[in-house]
Amino acid sequence: MRRLLVAALATALLLTGCAGGTKPDPVVRVSGDVGQEPTMVYKEPLAIPRATSKVIWEGDGPKLVDGGPVLINYRLEKATDGSVVKETYSKVPKPSTLTPETLSQDLYDALSGERVGARVMLLLPATSDTSSFSSVMVVDVLPTRASGTAVPPRDGLPGVLVGDDGEPTITKPEGAPPSQLMVQALIKGDGEQVKKGATVTVQYTGVRWSDGSAYDSTWVKGEPKSFDLGAGILPGLAEGLVEQTVGSQVLIVIPPASGGAAGAEDDTLVFVVDILDASNPHAGQGG
Repeated sequence: MRRLLVAALATALLLTGCAGGTKPDPVVRVSGDVGQEPTMVYKEPLAIPRATSKVIWEGDGPKLVDGGPVLINYRLEKATDGSVVKETYSKVPKPSTLTPETLSQDLYDALSGERVGARVMLLLPATSDTSSFSSVMVVDVLPTRASGTAVPPRDGLPGVLVGDDGEPTITKPEGAPPSQLMVQALIKGDGEQVKKGATVTVQYTGVRWSDGSAYDSTWVKGEPKSFDLGAGILPGLAEGLVEQTVGSQVLIVIPPASGGAAGAEDDTLVFVVDILDASNPHAGQGG
């Protein structure tokens, strides 16, 4: 794959200056493979005269949609001394929507028209709307929907239809709801396995078994969501995600006895969850 070949080498980036004799933009070398936190090498302090961006490698996934969901990992450094201001690779990725209001104008401009899987570098002066100091930022665009191998569903479970944008629709359940938690992978992803106590980033939609009415949906809210398994979420939802793999889409039927009830909610709930990322606990933490 082309981007893998590009990622295997340190990428020398030289952004040429504008016409008219203006000072050329600085050189930054970026290295790191796909899925790894990038390393940026440059001469400090790095003078950044204006905001610029450069695609380090292009993505081969779905094209980002204006106003649609976007999920990114990023590393932000001070250009004056190379110190890390913030990075998400060791934590959880940042969910957002592709708008200048939610991302900043600089980041919105850099990501517009890109595809999932792209890596983009931004050089930002202190006068940018992204940062109050001159900075170097590398951004990886992550999937916002499941991808992998389709799994034939079991009989008796609600049907699921997936739109072109990845949003699933759950058909109205029929018959009596199950008395126990039911978990069915619809798409098997090839990412790491989710462990007990993980922090996951997901897209989900949920309906009530009794009438098919909407319960909750990140797709309606416009962006993915991150949460700790077992920390304030439905216990049945947490149990259903453990041991699944990143990239998977999972159908989970949660009766009240398995933790489906929330406040006055006493109906059986049906969720379809796309697992986008998992930050598993270190050894000695979690379960």
